[in-house]
Amino acid sequence: MPTAPDPAATSPSGTSLSGTSPSGLPGHREAEPGANDGGRRRSPRPRWGAADLSYIAVFAALIAAFSLIPGIPLAAGVPITLQTLAVILTGMVLGPARGAAAAGLYVAAGLAGLPVFSGFTSGIGVLARPSAGYLLSFPLAALLVGLLVRVLLSRIRRARFAVLFTAGLGTSFLVVHPLGIAGLMLNAKLSFPAALTADIAFWPGDVLKNLAAAAVAVSVFAAFPKLAPAAKPRPKQAHGA
Repeated sequence: MPTAPDPAATSPSGTSLSGTSPSGLPGHREAEPGANDGGRRRSPRPRWGAADLSYIAVFAALIAAFSLIPGIPLAAGVPITLQTLAVILTGMVLGPARGAAAAGLYVAAGLAGLPVFSGFTSGIGVLARPSAGYLLSFPLAALLVGLLVRVLLSRIRRARFAVLFTAGLGTSFLVVHPLGIAGLMLNAKLSFPAALTADIAFWPGDVLKNLAAAAVAVSVFAAFPKLAPAAKPRPKQAHGA
């Protein structure tokens, strides 16, 4: 006499509830990527700890300290200061994200009213000055130099000083000077040739400041190797039999 199948033996899909499928293979299924998040794969986001926040605060204070050192006044109304040295050094050492955060914190603190800008100035009013373009370029400059340093040092194992200097000087001419010229044209009402001529006065100092930033960054990486970008592993060469 035929007997009814045991409902506890198999599931509707034919998989044994005891852990084996009808073919004898384990019936456990692994969760598919995206099954628990609506079909979207979540990329891991790096979380900053207390040490990261401390680095950001310390380097924001470093930029402020360098900004308060008396600068050399120029005719265009923008003095030569050590701000860019501190900003470039911040991006080199902290990397793109933390470097941009430190420079952004410095700018935000000054705009909020803390007298951390050159000449102990602060407030929204500085955005109407000829130096506004240079000031607003700081977070972007720290971001770019951090990216360049991370990419280049992960591939180039030697000539670290030359790599750092090239990344810093390249960032200055790609970000700081173009935005500074735009600020001169907008707030000082200078024509492009006049603004460019005024900006050229900063070039020799920028070369020296980037040399100094590269030298300090090399020393920092030597003293604190964990801050240095990790070198990209070389592919293993296959050996024939």
